[in-house]
Amino acid sequence: MFIATLGGIFRYRDLPEDYGPYVQFKAAIEKRENIEENDEIAILDITGTGSHHVLFLDSYNNLDEIKRELLEADAKVNVTTLKILEGHI
Repeated sequence: MFIATLGGIFRYRDLPEDYGPYVQFKAAIEKRENIEENDEIAILDITGTGSHHVLFLDSYNNLDEIKRELLEADAKVNVTTLKILEGHI
């Protein structure tokens, strides 16, 4: 199992360019038609890989939903990341 650590939380308008393809891919998977400039997006870095996991924070009602999504991707969120995400959901 991989560990997911917080790479950052950004508004879409402030998102670093490198993360753009990951965000677009996640939006397509979720069938998200529009990404608003003020949407908060968390980028999780998957340790041991060069991969990232994208979370559109307005899509979640609680941390358990995020934990379940990451378990499906064979990843677990570290405690520090969970505490930070809790303040944004």
